Amino acid sequence: MHAVPARLIVYFAYMLQTSQHYRNLKMFFFNLLENPDSKLKTWFDFFMITVVLLSVSILIHGVNRELGKTEEIFEHIVVTVFIIEYLLRGWIYSDSHQIIIKHYEKSQYLNIKFSLSSALLEIAKTKLQYVFSVVAIIDLLAILPSYRPVRVLRVFLIFRLFKLFRYSQSINVFSEVLKNKRFELYTLALFLGFLVFIASTAIYMFEHRDNGGEIDDLFDAAYWAVVTLSTVGFGDITPQTTGGRIVTMALIITGLGVISFFTSIIVASFHEKMDDLRINRTYAELEKYRNFTIICGFGRVGQEIAREMHKDRQQFMVIDNNPEHAQLAKRQGILIIADDASKDSVLLNAGINKGATMVLCTTSDDVVNVYITLTSRYLNPDITIISRANRKDNVKKLVQAGANHVIRPFEIAGMLATEYIGQPAAFEAIFGILHEEKHILLETVVVHPGCYLEDLPVENVDFLQRKLTLLGVISANPSHRKHRNQYKMPGQRFYFNPEADFILRKNDVVVLLGREYSIEHLKNQLEKSHLQWMKKR
Repeated sequence: MHAVPARLIVYFAYMLQTSQHYRNLKMFFFNLLENPDSKLKTWFDFFMITVVLLSVSILIHGVNRELGKTEEIFEHIVVTVFIIEYLLRGWIYSDSHQIIIKHYEKSQYLNIKFSLSSALLEIAKTKLQYVFSVVAIIDLLAILPSYRPVRVLRVFLIFRLFKLFRYSQSINVFSEVLKNKRFELYTLALFLGFLVFIASTAIYMFEHRDNGGEIDDLFDAAYWAVVTLSTVGFGDITPQTTGGRIVTMALIITGLGVISFFTSIIVASFHEKMDDLRINRTYAELEKYRNFTIICGFGRVGQEIAREMHKDRQQFMVIDNNPEHAQLAKRQGILIIADDASKDSVLLNAGINKGATMVLCTTSDDVVNVYITLTSRYLNPDITIISRANRKDNVKKLVQAGANHVIRPFEIAGMLATEYIGQPAAFEAIFGILHEEKHILLETVVVHPGCYLEDLPVENVDFLQRKLTLLGVISANPSHRKHRNQYKMPGQRFYFNPEADFILRKNDVVVLLGREYSIEHLKNQLEKSHLQWMKKR
């Protein structure tokens, strides 16, 4: 008789296991109620905080008066919301169908009879773990104040306020702090209990009314001990005897030490927790970023890149485990993770697979840059990686590690100084760019087919008359391969400071330094010559 229901239940469990709609529904409520990274939970928490505070305000208002019809309806709605939330949390706490499937497959594997009762018993135990958890008990007790015929139940009104622990991140942090220091707090509580017991006994002996004091029973003695130990001292019970005053002085001094000890425990725990809070806040901010850049290293190069990207309002974040660099980034309001950028977990949390489009390896250590490049390429094969190389023999290693582009800043600076000695116009342009003079530009000009630059040697181009400096040419034309100072780029090459006999070909990209109006004037002339060529065709 029981075989048919058991088969139906197993069939239903497998149906739920394979149902995409069921999984989506459960995931929706998990994101709504439990997932701390979900935006749905943020809005739900805000809604529930508002509901809790309004319901508590109404119930407090109704302590000495009858609630109106509107208030009664609102209270019923609130209780309904609480009940639905309680049941949904119990539902998503565990997957009952998976427990049934586990027991069924285990019985099939061992070739024994499937016991539905064993599966149901485990399901019941799992659900009871939720029912008897602290937060679930608070949720249940928060519903009771609405049962107005039993007025004593209104004492549970306080549990509605305790529900705020679920929805407030700050309160949750405080709870975690206390939880992490529970051994120290238990030890302190045991010491406090022992101290209160000794002080209560001593003050009762010295300050009983039969001895000329003001204490009638042990409860008064315990009350006095707690008030004195906390250094509050209401003054309603004042020691009259010499022995009582000695006990009071000793208890006050001890109380100061206990309070200092308790404060140091809480402060130390919060200090340990602050780094985690900052990291979590950084991760939360990164969830809002799209198409951003990860800068690994916040030294001189990284700081300059970050400054330029911030000026251009581009989204980026920084990873650097140097404490001084981390503090500098925080003072500048830059999103930073103070950790090792070569770790998989750090790059994953930084969003290398969630919105990041580029990784810049800008540390001063080539070995570190190689490790970061390897890790980044492993985690995201499609991301663009630009790495800094301080030594020439490390360029190949970085390329093999997965870097799309490798930049050698010191070599570039040396070549600029060597190639342009005695050319004041070039240095004026470079100086202007470095000092952010807006009229000085580093610009590219395309050699369109038919424009007057096509098939013209560099020596015949009037760059000096136009007060422009030719920095280099980017070209895919194989005829240029004979020239020196060339650097490989994906599908093309960059020819730095080309020789006088370098002939510009169509689709070459000329990199120029100069004033804004000089470059704009050259572009206009090239465009006119290109249009004239098009008309003649």
